[in-house]
Amino acid sequence: MDSILPDDFKVIDTIKLSKIPTKLDINATNEEKKEKLLKVQQKLSKKQDAMYAHNKYAFLICLQGMDTSGKDSLIREVFKEFNPRGVVVESFKTPTPHELEHDFLWRHYVALPEKGKFAVFNRTHYENVLVTRVHPEYLLSVNLPGIEKLEDIKEDFWDNRFESINHFEKHLAHNGTIVLKFFLHLSKDEQKKRLLNRLENPEDNWKFSVSDLQERERWDDYMKYYEEAINRTSKKHAPWYVIPADDKEMSRYIVAKIIWEAMQRLTDIKEPELDPKIKANIDIYKKQLQ
Repeated sequence: MDSILPDDFKVIDTIKLSKIPTKLDINATNEEKKEKLLKVQQKLSKKQDAMYAHNKYAFLICLQGMDTSGKDSLIREVFKEFNPRGVVVESFKTPTPHELEHDFLWRHYVALPEKGKFAVFNRTHYENVLVTRVHPEYLLSVNLPGIEKLEDIKEDFWDNRFESINHFEKHLAHNGTIVLKFFLHLSKDEQKKRLLNRLENPEDNWKFSVSDLQERERWDDYMKYYEEAINRTSKKHAPWYVIPADDKEMSRYIVAKIIWEAMQRLTDIKEPELDPKIKANIDIYKKQLQ
């Protein structure tokens, strides 16, 4: 597992999702994967504490994937060793009426991380070029200028959205936010198994929604638009990583390792030193407390 390199999953050139495996053939048990993940978790936690004190950088972790791809459990496992003050998870569902009164990036902008912190977006601003492309009828209720009927949604509408997203992420990068985007690449067969598991196990029934089956019918459309979105927006300042997601333990380890490598590149991060005047009088302060 040590041979797994983050760049193996990074989108640098144009990709075809159908050519990328959804599972790695790694000779490792689930326990071995969990042990490897734990080691990375602990290193991430320690580095994040220093980043919090350093107060210069922030991380935006974007997670996208089809239903059952493992986004929720990945967040729980990868960030479980973090100090709670250092990470905030935002889950973007159907926009509220208030959110629809703003531009499509607004609700994401106000959820961005403060300096020194991580924000994890569970579904992201990319829903605006994914779900709305599969279901363009959703746009008719947003009250957009020039959009009165489906025929008004031309290709340049999507071009403008991609341009806005690229500018948005470039602006974040220029101001100290490290943007990492992960597509959890799940096979259709594995999704079927996970949906059946939700139906067959009473404790998981609550996770099931009829809409999961409806969206599954549009699988090919989603893959087409995911592929286009990834290819058009994977940039040096905000790269996409395609993560094989049929094996949840392995996908968690890969994502954690990629984040750790990105943190390692921030070589100027260090915990602030105590003021020399205070340091010179530590013994005096200790006596006062005693």
